[in-house]
Amino acid sequence: MTVATDIVMPQLGESIAEGTVVKWLIQAGGAVEKDQPLLEVETEKVALDVPSPAAGFLAEVMVQEGTTVPVGTVLARLETQPAAEGVVSRVGGVGVRARQGQGEQHYSPAVKQLAREHAVDLAVVPGTGEGGRVTKKDLLDYVSTHQPSSHEPSQPGQAPTPITQPRHTQEDIIPITQMRKTIADRMLLSRRTSAHVTTFFEADFRGIDTFRTGRTLTYLPFVISAVTRAMKDLPLLNASWRDQGLAIKKDVHIGIAVALEEGLLVPVIRHADQKGLTQLAQEVADVAERARKKRLAPEEVLDGTFTITNHGGFGSLFSTPIIHQPQTAILGVGSVQKRAVVIDDAIAIRPMCYLSLSFDHRIIDGATADRFMAKVKQHLQQNDWEKLL
Repeated sequence: MTVATDIVMPQLGESIAEGTVVKWLIQAGGAVEKDQPLLEVETEKVALDVPSPAAGFLAEVMVQEGTTVPVGTVLARLETQPAAEGVVSRVGGVGVRARQGQGEQHYSPAVKQLAREHAVDLAVVPGTGEGGRVTKKDLLDYVSTHQPSSHEPSQPGQAPTPITQPRHTQEDIIPITQMRKTIADRMLLSRRTSAHVTTFFEADFRGIDTFRTGRTLTYLPFVISAVTRAMKDLPLLNASWRDQGLAIKKDVHIGIAVALEEGLLVPVIRHADQKGLTQLAQEVADVAERARKKRLAPEEVLDGTFTITNHGGFGSLFSTPIIHQPQTAILGVGSVQKRAVVIDDAIAIRPMCYLSLSFDHRIIDGATADRFMAKVKQHLQQNDWEKLL
């Protein structure tokens, strides 16, 4: 005997009220093993796969791809082994709830009538109403993007208005994901909130390159280490603006921007100032890999106090990154390239890197930002990395 278990949108962080179904990895009627990923979901902070709480069959899909629903909304029903009726549990990060009754999607008469007029199957329309219900606006938005527009008829006795067909270039519409929408909203919010200023420095990575020889270390752990040590002298870089004053953070949690195909995630290396190069390298590699595989826990993207973005991985030299609110600053790391530089009145070939610091001018002035960057540069160009392993 089997029972139906509700798969619900999980609580993906204390401040998260809703999530978006990105993709169903198992189709309705398909068999699934325990802990096998059922679907991909994303919120404003994290994207991850939701595993099946048990082996069984995906009996019914309640929420379609691209739909954003509140936490606790029933996403699907899974036919599994018997479970205590009415019990709510949390297995593998996904909320599950024993089925207590058979439900179905209900539409208002107005929505049904409008759907008939436009010959639209309501099952394919993403709903934004309570519990994912399709509203009249949802249906009209769907019609406007999926069907050719119509022209209103002329009034009786009125000559028809000639219609000039505009010339259009061909285009493909890529739906905007919840993650992309959130990134857009947060970037605009940050620009409106902080007084952005960017300062640029150049650092010689020769000592780092020499030390890295024979070791599996990327540049990023060295940058993290240099940043955390510079913060000891200039703690305002680890602060946030508050109406009652500046909040100086006692913990140093460094966010690392990780580029995904559909957007950007910023997992956090906690207490980075207390870790050596080897541990930093291991943690950076771990969170970056799990971010790309959508295996991060919600809490792993929270509470960052300073962010580093390594835009140089694709060859970029300069950037003016946008501050990750409510932090004071974000450091951009350009590509490390060999260039001709003047050292002691002589021309030398050195691996050089441009560093950019975007900072909130409400919190610190340019002089403070430049002192901080000078410290970062000094630490990057030192030759005592052995003691920091």
